[in-house]
Amino acid sequence: MRKNSTAPLRQDKDFVASLQKGLDVLTAFNRQNSRLTLSEVARLTGSSPASARRSLVTLHALGYLGSDGKRFWVAPRALLVAHAYLSSRPTPALAQPLLDALSERTRQSASLGQLLDDDVIIIARSTARRSLSTGLGIGSRLPGYCSALGRVILASLPPAEAARRVRAMQRVPLTTRTIYEVDAVLAEVERCRREGWIGADGELELGVRSMAAPVYDRNGTFVGGLSISVRAERMTMAEFRDELLPVLLKARDRLGEMLFGE
Repeated sequence: MRKNSTAPLRQDKDFVASLQKGLDVLTAFNRQNSRLTLSEVARLTGSSPASARRSLVTLHALGYLGSDGKRFWVAPRALLVAHAYLSSRPTPALAQPLLDALSERTRQSASLGQLLDDDVIIIARSTARRSLSTGLGIGSRLPGYCSALGRVILASLPPAEAARRVRAMQRVPLTTRTIYEVDAVLAEVERCRREGWIGADGELELGVRSMAAPVYDRNGTFVGGLSISVRAERMTMAEFRDELLPVLLKARDRLGEMLFGE
């Protein structure tokens, strides 16, 4: 069951709970859950079967979901929701060509992420022809506690808020190299706060190394984290840092100069 970050808003008389439930259903679909039954949707969203059914029937009738009578899947109309964000906000539009140039220059994957609940959501991404392909794309989510992007974003928060969030997160070891204990995660966050960048070596996926740095706009407001990733067989973590950290920081500074705030 996913955490519901909007739960406190239910006390607001203007909060439309049925809309929230519908959006929870729509966002329950992903690469691992591409076709879902009613009972699976109810389990993933933490709702009753009756509530899940109403949301599924409504979204199907509106064309946001397809169905064969038993399973449901996301229909092309759902792209209108993502397009509304990507076309109306300046950050992803300005970041995309810079990420393309960074990825082409380094031959590595490059991503820009922002905080979403306890995770990072990718809002812009580019993958060079010879770089790794891990199935990530715009809209993908990464855990905040063990990804380089997540630690950069946590480091942008006041220390007490970052600590509260880390303690509240569901933290599990995704690989044998995952740092997930509270004190160890907070130590990485503090190191990022102190040094201005952070790495993650095989924590999300064995054999994949990442570095990330914070992006600030021209007003000094935190925008998100910028990262690049590499396959471990291509270079050691030290080589990765020495060769590509300066390139990452230069791209980060360039993007910051382009942004005036949302």
